[in-house]
Amino acid sequence: MIERLVGARLGAKARLGAKARSGAVGGARRWKGKRALEAARMLDEVVDTQLPLLASFDEERRRRSADYLAELVKLAQDYRYYAHGWIDARELDRRGHAAMATLSKLREDPEARLIAD
Repeated sequence: MIERLVGARLGAKARLGAKARSGAVGGARRWKGKRALEAARMLDEVVDTQLPLLASFDEERRRRSADYLAELVKLAQDYRYYAHGWIDARELDRRGHAAMATLSKLREDPEARLIAD
């Protein structure tokens, strides 16, 4: 009796799981798309708050800071591309790693340092 109940329950779960999986892909994609748009908005906010500060910098510091902010803008755009389905998660990850490498290079370059040590 118990085996029959467990078997029936497992069969129902399997059927439910198949239905859930077929809709879950679209649901997960929408959820990830929303998260990607939130990340893009957050990056936009960072750029928007930092952009007015550039006017007070000397030309060299302004150029370096603008390069840094431009990289953040490109990354935000990549998140939007992912949210719209124009690139996949692997490409977003590749672009994210490339952006982080560029940002790290800008931070580590002794000539690009914003504050002299």
